[in-house]
Amino acid sequence: MVKPSLVIVSPALADSNNGNWQTAKRWSDLLLDHYSSRIIKHWPDSQNTQNDSIMLALHARRSADSIHAWAAQKGFKSDCPGLVVALTGTDLYRDIHTHAEAMESLRLAGQLIVLQSKAMDAVPLEFRHKAHVVYQSTSAMPSITDKGQTLNVLMVGHLREEKMPETYLRAALILKNEAGILLEHAGEALDEKYVEMIQRTTSECPHYHWLGGLSHEQSRTKMQQAHILVHCSKMEGGAHVIMEAVRSGTPVLASRIDGNVGMLGEDYSGYFELDNAEQLAALVLQLRDELNTSNKAGLNHTLLQQSKLRAPLFAPEHEQTSLLNVLNMCKA
Repeated sequence: MVKPSLVIVSPALADSNNGNWQTAKRWSDLLLDHYSSRIIKHWPDSQNTQNDSIMLALHARRSADSIHAWAAQKGFKSDCPGLVVALTGTDLYRDIHTHAEAMESLRLAGQLIVLQSKAMDAVPLEFRHKAHVVYQSTSAMPSITDKGQTLNVLMVGHLREEKMPETYLRAALILKNEAGILLEHAGEALDEKYVEMIQRTTSECPHYHWLGGLSHEQSRTKMQQAHILVHCSKMEGGAHVIMEAVRSGTPVLASRIDGNVGMLGEDYSGYFELDNAEQLAALVLQLRDELNTSNKAGLNHTLLQQSKLRAPLFAPEHEQTSLLNVLNMCKA
């Protein structure tokens, strides 16, 4: 039996090795038994595209040219069969409000994918009927039960504006005289202003350590070893690091934004208000003070239990089923 042809359009390919590429590659692998797929940056990519059954495009704005070309070839001005557009955080929380081509992609799509439940609220009402939640997934790593007597806190992510690393750096300065805490920070400084902030924090806070850029494998090992992951972002479609931490048995302290609440749940106990370094520092101190106790009513235990309940949402089999359900709605 010949498998239908699926074309995945991603703004980033393997040489970038960023979240877009990882998502595209993972989706291709998850759908391998059902579709013959290829990952490309622009469509059409050859003369032999007439057999392509479904386009799955990442980014409403950055893949807009390919989305428009597909709809034009099929002869549709809206709700194009076989056209699925996956919306990122920058699509939902910025681009559809400022770029006409991003909004046009929503109109042209036959189906839309969002990456966490709160993202549904950001989809314009007129298009919400064709939007579906597909949680991204990652493999599970064994949880480490004994992580030592020092609270190991970790932030992972390149230092750029959307990730709000300054919140973590300011929290480190607040905690500079506190014992029993290790603050690690992984990621490349993509903006020069963060280099200066890192240097100041390193000089003033002896238990803050900038690790620079790590490989994906190194980052996951660090997450597995940490007591807590910190995620300070102001804009997220569905953060990979959150699901990777949760699937490693490590809870998260996260900024209270829709992208994080949609991943961790409305009733999750580990939120701090956006850019509130004082609140983040207070949560870290609370975790440190509870670390070597057996308080089952404490924050440590609560976050661990809440994370365990969310972990199945980020399992590969859950993502695969969700993806297939969306693609099965396509009638190219």
